[in-house]
Amino acid sequence: MHSLIIGGAGFIGSNLTDYLLNEGNKVTIIDNLSRGSTNNLNYYLKNNNLNFINRDVSNLQNCKLAFLDASRDISIDEVWHLAANSDIPAGVSNPDIDLKDTFLTTFNILICMKELSIKIINFASSSAIYGDFKDVIINEDIGPLLPISNYGAMKLASEAQISAASESFLQRANIFRFPNVVGVPATHGVILDFVQKLKRNINKLEVLGDGSQCKSYLHVSDLIDAMFVIRKKPSNSKIMLVNIGPLDMGVNVKWIAEQVVSKISPNAKIIYGIGNKGWVGDVPKFNYSTNKLQSFGWAPKLNSKDAILLSINQIINENQ
Repeated sequence: MHSLIIGGAGFIGSNLTDYLLNEGNKVTIIDNLSRGSTNNLNYYLKNNNLNFINRDVSNLQNCKLAFLDASRDISIDEVWHLAANSDIPAGVSNPDIDLKDTFLTTFNILICMKELSIKIINFASSSAIYGDFKDVIINEDIGPLLPISNYGAMKLASEAQISAASESFLQRANIFRFPNVVGVPATHGVILDFVQKLKRNINKLEVLGDGSQCKSYLHVSDLIDAMFVIRKKPSNSKIMLVNIGPLDMGVNVKWIAEQVVSKISPNAKIIYGIGNKGWVGDVPKFNYSTNKLQSFGWAPKLNSKDAILLSINQIINENQ
């Protein structure tokens, strides 16, 4: 099988590359390296089954050229679309960022897939598409969906565009609604943010918000495993839409800050902000149902706490 990963040089993409190559697949990565890095792929770049293309698929002409290049020697069997803006506050400040990097990437990829008769897409969506349901347990059928960030809005628009493409030409669309994912090689996220802040100043750690934000966290190894369980699940529907996440109710940011400080600088003072949101568009708390995914026989190896603790050690080691 020839798998094309859009955004394959990033955090999740590089982990996915490892899994697909170990499956024996031919893998082509398209990435503009705005957030990813070829350093994340150094271990794999000498593999004859891996091809890397540096292009920005938010531009349709570049996207078409990249797809033609990727399919030159062997046709593409499936697309993994992971490309998006991962900086939610930046997208709030400038909505063009999410329009370009989170939605136009999807729009252009689907055009290219139709032209080349590629009929399978695996799409990295997000819990951000739901908006703020507070204490309500969120399942895949809940609504209405009212995202509160431009990132969430463009992810939801991408899901809608994929739905329309499923009516037109797609045979299978796996839509993965991600939780907060942790691990390495980290490119963003609360743990990396805390580690980098303490490296700059070992005496204090400034936290966005009051630390009460409570979210679930999944280690990237469990995320990859879940995506492949969904990918292999037979379905009578063209669209398989599934929440991915741990089985617990999550942990709060205060606890994460305390764990990072204890590892790096135990005497550092933790300084909290005001309010239960870290930024505009932040969902301070959500309860995520993964019953659908569990019905497929999947369960994570790590809960939120264990995923955070493992990731803290991994990210500290990576940033030494």
